[in-house]
Amino acid sequence: MNPGQTTSKDPRLDGRVAVEVRDAVATVQFSHPKSNSLPSALLRKLADEITKAGGNSGVKVIVLRSEGAGAFCAGASFDEMKAVTDAPSGQEFFAGFARVMLAMIRAPQFVLVRVHGKTTGGGVGLVAASDYSFAVKGAALKLSELAVGLGPFVIGPVVERKCGRGPFAALSVDADWRDADWAERHGLYSRVFDDVEQLDAALEKLVQSLSQSNPEAIKQLKQVFWADTEEWDQLLERRAAISGALVLSAHTRAAIERFAKR
Repeated sequence: MNPGQTTSKDPRLDGRVAVEVRDAVATVQFSHPKSNSLPSALLRKLADEITKAGGNSGVKVIVLRSEGAGAFCAGASFDEMKAVTDAPSGQEFFAGFARVMLAMIRAPQFVLVRVHGKTTGGGVGLVAASDYSFAVKGAALKLSELAVGLGPFVIGPVVERKCGRGPFAALSVDADWRDADWAERHGLYSRVFDDVEQLDAALEKLVQSLSQSNPEAIKQLKQVFWADTEEWDQLLERRAAISGALVLSAHTRAAIERFAKR
């Protein structure tokens, strides 16, 4: 383990969140064997670690990334959605994504996201909640919620804010893959690179620059970027309640079963 790194691992879900703080940069990395999907334990840990990094006066930049060379994030855990038995527990699960996104947008530092592969559903919400995102050409994305009987209710406000109502509606309705160039044109990706090596070089360059920047200026810019989101705690809780109820429907349960077997 590298100096300054802490790791939380839950044996029940074989996923983890690892945090490394070095040279004023906090790198938060999550992983899960099922395409870096996010069960509730990982969502809680992610929200906690991002909040902790945000409150660390020695941290100038936060980098969010996932492990491996495959998918960046497959979104919500199908196993956990199948296990939901009542609306309150469903609401609590989907609220986990809200807490991660709120931690990202309310951190006083810029949160940079490194997207090394495809991302779906809630993973798109993490990208949209970043202040700056790096992606490779192969990092296609889609909102697949409607295809499993749900909708991108919780991540909707942040995705719509980042790319606009029209592109968000299109993403929500057809659940088709959009390539990285599309995501860059519509503001979900800040920059797109041919390969991971180029991405990491550019990420390192920006991180070094931001680590020398005035933290008060960055804090004020964050407030500009995320103005008028003060009521999002309540809004996203209401949205989580919609998803928590829908996940109990027979239609949604059947769709989730089909997707889980793929």
